[in-house]
Amino acid sequence: MYELMENNKVFLMGKVVSEPKFSHDVYGEGFYELNLEVPRLSDHSDIIPITVSERLLENQFKLGSMVGVRGQFRSYNKVADDKSKLMLTVFVRELAEYDDSINPNIIELSGYLCKAPIYRTTPFKREICDMLLAVNRAYNKSDYLPCIAWGRNARFAKAIEVGSRVFLVGRIQSREYQKRLNDDMMLTKTAYEISVNKLSVDGGAQKLSDTFDGFDIKTEASGS
Repeated sequence: MYELMENNKVFLMGKVVSEPKFSHDVYGEGFYELNLEVPRLSDHSDIIPITVSERLLENQFKLGSMVGVRGQFRSYNKVADDKSKLMLTVFVRELAEYDDSINPNIIELSGYLCKAPIYRTTPFKREICDMLLAVNRAYNKSDYLPCIAWGRNARFAKAIEVGSRVFLVGRIQSREYQKRLNDDMMLTKTAYEISVNKLSVDGGAQKLSDTFDGFDIKTEASGS
C-alpha cells in the first residue's frame, strides 16, 4: 500500500477560480470538484481540476482563495452521449502551507508505458513525444495519465518499449485546442497532460524521489 501511495505524488499551489461543485460520495463522505489556477514560472497559468472531500473543504476553498495541496493525479471514465471519455483530476489528500517562493506545480510518477510512444517534430523542428502511463492505485485500480516530453527527453522517450516501468518528474499542464464539429462550427476544449522535466526507466526512482521530496523550486518542464 505504501508503494501505491508513493508512485503518484502531486504538489500544487494556486488560486481557487471556480465554486466547489458536488461530484459524488463514498461511504457517506461527499467529494467536490473545483478548478485551481496554478502559475507557471513563465507568465502563464494552468487551470487544473481538483477533487476535494467535504472533510477538507470547509472554508479553505472559497472563490479567490490561495491554497496549497498534496495528492494524486487520477483518471476516471465518464460516459456521455454513449461515449466514454477519460477525465483527469488531482485528488487532494491533504492541505499544504502556501508559500509563493517555491515551485507551485510538481508531480512525480512511477508507472508503466501502456501504448507505443508517439514521436513527432513541429514545423519549427521542436521534438515532442507523447506517452500514456498506467499508474497503479490501491484496490487493483490504475490511472491512465497522458505525458508529453520535449527535446532530449522526447528522443529518449521514443525508444521506450511498451510495458517498461517509467519514472518521471514534471508538472501538470492545461492546454486549449480546437475540435471541428462540422464545416461551420469549432469547439474549444481543454486537455490536461504531464509535461516531463526528468525521465528514466527502471532504476531511476531514487534519483527522482530526491528531487521531488525537496520540492526543487527550479523544476519546470521545457515548453512552458
